[in-house]
Amino acid sequence: MTVVDKIERPKATGPYVEGTSSNPLEAPIVEAIRGIYDPEIPVNIYDLGLIYVIDIADDGDVFVGMTLTAPGCPVAGEIPIWVRDAVLPVLGVKNVSVEILWDPPWTPDNMSEAAKLDLGMF
Repeated sequence: MTVVDKIERPKATGPYVEGTSSNPLEAPIVEAIRGIYDPEIPVNIYDLGLIYVIDIADDGDVFVGMTLTAPGCPVAGEIPIWVRDAVLPVLGVKNVSVEILWDPPWTPDNMSEAAKLDLGMF
């Protein structure tokens, strides 16, 4: 168990809203996550609304709570590793822990306006 695992986590209520943290690491972490694309949908996982929690400790430990579009996602075991590997190189990040959260369940309403536009949902 790492120090990251001992942090009390905020409750996930839906997609993470950028700008809710005063930590300067928030923007580069979100940018790193935006570089990860769902292999079945041509939209990044942040704009799909899969990221529910980004918790950044003062010492650089980061917890990312995320969901998937469906429990049977064929890359469910890989996406948390992709997120960890994308966030870990961010300057100032020390450790990264990623957890799949199922509550609340993902819905298309979680997607950003840009994602909906990209997918022709307007």
